[in-house]
Amino acid sequence: MRPAFLTAARHLQRGRDAAVEGFDQEAVREYNHALQLLRSLPPERTRDVLLAHTHLAYYQTLAPASRRGDAHQVAQEHLHLGISYARSTRDPLARAIAEECLSGLDVVL
Repeated sequence: MRPAFLTAARHLQRGRDAAVEGFDQEAVREYNHALQLLRSLPPERTRDVLLAHTHLAYYQTLAPASRRGDAHQVAQEHLHLGISYARSTRDPLARAIAEECLSGLDVVL
């Protein structure tokens, strides 16, 4: 499973890099690859931490452009899942990212 985690982490990093460069579609494609791979693995902490980070990165990429409609709903779904995984894993970095995502929403983690 270790190679699968490394592959998912690479997809996540490539997605983050693409998002920073403004290539949102490429970022979403990379996040989807990571999510697909991670969802095929049995539950464990490493998988869940990577799921938290991927869902939150997905939200951070979609949120600025999605004020309403389908994209907004997709962004909110990824935020909800990211927060859930961040809470359950108690990963400090994932929780900090979740708090940052929530900071503009009048909600507390």
